[in-house]
Amino acid sequence: MSRSAASRANRRGEPPPSPEPLPAPAVDSHTHLDIVLSGFRSDEPVDDDAVDAEIAAAAAVGVPRLVQVGVDVPSSRWSAGLAARHGNVLAAVAVHPNEAGAGAATDDALAEIDRLAALPRVRAVGETGLDRYRTGPEGWAAQEASFRAHVRIAKDRGVALVVHDRDAHEEILRVLDDEGAPEHTVFHCFSGDAAFARACVERGHVLSFAGTLTFGNAGYLREAAALTPLDQLLVETDSPFLTPVPHRGRPNASRLVPHTVRALAEVTGVEVAQLCDALTRNAERVFGSW
Repeated sequence: MSRSAASRANRRGEPPPSPEPLPAPAVDSHTHLDIVLSGFRSDEPVDDDAVDAEIAAAAAVGVPRLVQVGVDVPSSRWSAGLAARHGNVLAAVAVHPNEAGAGAATDDALAEIDRLAALPRVRAVGETGLDRYRTGPEGWAAQEASFRAHVRIAKDRGVALVVHDRDAHEEILRVLDDEGAPEHTVFHCFSGDAAFARACVERGHVLSFAGTLTFGNAGYLREAAALTPLDQLLVETDSPFLTPVPHRGRPNASRLVPHTVRALAEVTGVEVAQLCDALTRNAERVFGSW
């Protein structure tokens, strides 16, 4: 979610208690620790001790490694800085499509994203893409231009691309097909149905499932996950958003990944420890070693 959208979110208190630890390590492939710990306020400083405590809480339940994701230039700089100082964290950098639709993807901003993408512990460009839900038609051209620029940066820098796709499935594939997708392209918080999942899988893209997989009305997501090959799956929180059942409605956190992993194991029929091993291998293939 974009920083501007986050600033409109309600403050709902602390994340819920940690679940039972996983039997093997897994990776949260998409989190926003800065938003988690700033109370959704972009102008609120983030305390390093609080960040370390949140990372430790995730590690305690079998989620020792995270990908921290930027949504604008300041949060991308923060993400890169956190990854540089913390061995459990890698970074992704970008101007979010909603920010781009509002005019934030300037030449200077994109140049800074390109600079950050060259740093050794920045392993992805994202989240970038298209959002037809929060941005109206007047911002769509700017979104697409930004998305295309981010695709090129990812390919030039040899890093993964993390795609935000909201109500724009066919347009996303059109741009990726036109530009030529990077070797590793991740559909963050996959939101399509089985047919769209097949189209992505056939192109070699990776589908990352969030807490939405656990929602009662998300049968279409479970169908999509069930048909996705094991080596094209990731899990994520998108924290503090998209909190899984049984804590839907409260803030999300990386320590809640086990809920989504167990839901994914049930959907795919893969034993939890085996699934964790596959998810970790996939994350290392996409983002490199931590």
